[in-house]
Amino acid sequence: MQAVILAGGKGTRLAPYTMVFPKPMLPVGGQPIIETIIRQLAFYGFKDIVISLGYLGDMIELYFRDRSKSLDGIRLRYVREDQPLGTAGALSLIDDLDENFLVINGDILTTLNYENFYRFHQEKGSSLTVAVGEKKVQIALGILTLDEESKVKKFDEKPVYTYKDNIGIYIYNRRALRYIEKGKRLDLNILIEKMIADGDNVFGYMSNENYYWIDVGQHADFEQANQEFEKRKKEFLKDDC
Repeated sequence: MQAVILAGGKGTRLAPYTMVFPKPMLPVGGQPIIETIIRQLAFYGFKDIVISLGYLGDMIELYFRDRSKSLDGIRLRYVREDQPLGTAGALSLIDDLDENFLVINGDILTTLNYENFYRFHQEKGSSLTVAVGEKKVQIALGILTLDEESKVKKFDEKPVYTYKDNIGIYIYNRRALRYIEKGKRLDLNILIEKMIADGDNVFGYMSNENYYWIDVGQHADFEQANQEFEKRKKEFLKDDC
């Protein structure tokens, strides 16, 4: 099976680390985040992997050239973004994508079961499936509901709202590629809006299993990811068990 890792971003929120390293190369648990992603993908059968490179991309390619023996059985290939193409546009650079393929941001640490995710996508006959998490947000103030005459009907003190959010992992069917113009920037939210407007099938996958997820996008996240990796190493790297 085939997967694409999006590894072209600058990671400006993680400066100064990302002034010398691309974000996917930051070490979590003693190895780059992107290496953990690759090993996880391979565990679930995704062994044909394309990495979309951008900022400091040569460093990623050189690293895996030296690590080729430890990734035996995994086919790694690269495409390069001459300019940032967004969270969907980079797919236009890949000529031989499978009928269905997984796409993941290169700065995500998760224990999500990719096999179950892929099966859901196939069962739904989906053109694009988004892995969905839940985020709880507490409002720091009291929230009032007013009627048409400004009379208070309800008062909620610091309510908590639950939202379904995009966690940066997707499975595409090739049908979705017809919305992506070659070499043009396109972000996922715009792609989904186009597909919905066209009546295409877009699904959200919510796992029934407990799993860990973090986007290593800020300094606090980077520190937390390293702490969690040590606690959950056997969950992150099942091939080491």
